[in-house]
Amino acid sequence: MSAPTVYDVAERSGVSIATVSRVYRNPDSVRAQTRERVLEAARELGYVPSGSARGLASRTTGVLGLCFPDYADPDAESAAALNDADDDQAVMLYSDQIIRGMERAARRHGYALLIAASLDGGPESLVAKVAGRVDGFAVLARTVPTEDLEVISRRLPVVMLAGPREIDHLDHIVVANADGQRALTRHLIEDHGLRRLAFIGGEDDSPDAVARFHGFRQACQETGLPVPSRPELSTGTLTQAEGARAAAALLDRAEGAGVERPEAMLFVNDQMAMGALQALEQRGVRVPEDIAVTGFDGIPLSRIVRPPLTTVRQPIRELGEQAVELLVQRLADPARPPVSLELPVSVTRRASCGCG
Repeated sequence: MSAPTVYDVAERSGVSIATVSRVYRNPDSVRAQTRERVLEAARELGYVPSGSARGLASRTTGVLGLCFPDYADPDAESAAALNDADDDQAVMLYSDQIIRGMERAARRHGYALLIAASLDGGPESLVAKVAGRVDGFAVLARTVPTEDLEVISRRLPVVMLAGPREIDHLDHIVVANADGQRALTRHLIEDHGLRRLAFIGGEDDSPDAVARFHGFRQACQETGLPVPSRPELSTGTLTQAEGARAAAALLDRAEGAGVERPEAMLFVNDQMAMGALQALEQRGVRVPEDIAVTGFDGIPLSRIVRPPLTTVRQPIRELGEQAVELLVQRLADPARPPVSLELPVSVTRRASCGCG
């Protein structure tokens, strides 16, 4: 019988893989009730964090790495509980699905996967944790400074995930952010006849958020609507709490100015959109009858919130799988020309915009 894994603990306790990891790495960052549920599941399964993961530091082969900023959103698990989600897949967020994709492909090629996810120590700590322990690694945009990646990539294969291709000689994977947001926006305009649209974005230096806003602007221009120069609102973090605050702020702004509120709120990611759904319900605003709400990413939780969320689904697991494939190919042939892939996305139409 095989030893229980972090995946087993996540399934038993009904939380994400990243949450299980945080319980052991940084327990104070996890709500006490959630932490105890994870620890109880671990005790029942006989799970013990493997010392072999730390032992990977002494190896120079057989390990691939992933660096990403650990943007925890505990409200995601609360939303799953409120919606009676009994499937651990439902609470998997963006980074969780990338991990799953990479882990699956790495195992297929005979590699282990080492994950470095932290905000506390800054990006330098991520480099220190990963660069000396792996044969190659994937890095999400804005996780490691470009100058550090430039140095590391001279001795290790590096694949950049999302964002612009900042270093020409690195392999790079991105999804069609602008195309997806453009298609979603045109759907609201052309199929639902909505005209007063509010785009809620993220930080100005977030490449995904910038690309999605660009797609929104394209759709407005193509359909004869005013083309805004900036999002209606921008948030510092892309969490449910920020989405709830943004929705409330937009309602307050309209009421204070005595103008009509937006007919649709288009959020730069699903987590914010789900927070907005809760805030609008609390204010007595019906979705989609009074305001349509949309997201972006297609995380599993988007299908079980009420109403189910219209979104742009990006192939997040495939992003992780393709990262491993590029690393394996680069290790086999270091001189091969750099590859840049753009993965397609698709609009998922659900009740929050009036479909379904």
